[in-house]
Amino acid sequence: MAQPRVAASAARPEGVFQRLSRLDRFLPLWIILAMVAGVLLGAVWPGIKAVFDALAIGTVSLPIAIGLLWMMYPVLAKVKYEELGKVAQAWEQFGASLALNWVIGPIIMFALAWLLLPDLPHFRTGLIIVGLARCIAMVLIWNMLAGGDSEYCAVLVALNSVFQIVMYSPLAYLYLRVVPGWFGGSTGLTTGWEGTAVNIGMWDIAKSVLIFLGIPLAAGIITRFTLIGRRGVVWYETQFMPRLGPIALIGLLFTIVVMFSMQGDKILAAPWDVLRVALPLLVYFLLMFFASFGISRWRKFPYELAATQSFTAASNNFELAIAIAVGTFGIASQEALAAVIGPLIEVPVLVGLVYVALWIKGAWFRGAVAAGRSS
Repeated sequence: MAQPRVAASAARPEGVFQRLSRLDRFLPLWIILAMVAGVLLGAVWPGIKAVFDALAIGTVSLPIAIGLLWMMYPVLAKVKYEELGKVAQAWEQFGASLALNWVIGPIIMFALAWLLLPDLPHFRTGLIIVGLARCIAMVLIWNMLAGGDSEYCAVLVALNSVFQIVMYSPLAYLYLRVVPGWFGGSTGLTTGWEGTAVNIGMWDIAKSVLIFLGIPLAAGIITRFTLIGRRGVVWYETQFMPRLGPIALIGLLFTIVVMFSMQGDKILAAPWDVLRVALPLLVYFLLMFFASFGISRWRKFPYELAATQSFTAASNNFELAIAIAVGTFGIASQEALAAVIGPLIEVPVLVGLVYVALWIKGAWFRGAVAAGRSS
């Protein structure tokens, strides 16, 4: 195979929003409602923090740890790991994607975090954590809506899932501790709203990655290959995953409710700081999207591959970012709050970028489409 198979059909612009499932379509609303519920719960029950801290494993209480694993497992059970063998068949496209996801993306988020949040080190750290978590879930939806290559997207998702186990910890240590020191800045490895310094090293980050990515990744792989072997891939994709997938939202919303119940008063006291986190996220999504399309255009990739490349580069795995931030810095940290703001901004922005991608198809790739039809 010289390059991944091109998707058979493209999405129609007027049907993009309607083609999202109800859960995905209103994800920002569910998150906002969970935030409000958490703030109200914290106001009604001030002692809730003591309840969740009663059974703690490091910086994470047992109920919260269960919620985080619950959030990650369905996402990783959906990944098509069997597609990884196709990486060598289109090395240029996959090489470009790896560079965008693991070199360019983290650098851009690091630069934006320091440029736009120089006085908010904890939110800045949370944004860097988001930038290192490459998308493995929602990108499948954006790619489908934009008429991208579904096979190429499946391989990229599997590749990023495996890469995160290997690359996340060293890259997090690099961008949170090593690189800031080169410019005479603070490491950012602090926690708490009061700026209390905490000695967080590479092992602390690696431990969170191994627990909140490694465990659900292993469970997802075992689930996928065991059930496909017994019931077949059609049953797994059309019967099992539609039932398992939505429960990830329950784990996400549970985590958000707990988080805001523990720090809602502090958020309400500084709402402008929370709003400031949205700006670098917005700029990041746009820069990654257009940079990726530009590279694809330069390398003469067809639209289907370019769309998949762009949405993979522009999206982030907010489930993993939240889990790592909570596991490393704690549920009541600003780092965790910054990670939660990620999907609140990402979902509406990426929906808008689906329309942009479909416009780009006609404006930038019209000649390629015509050539493909005449050949």
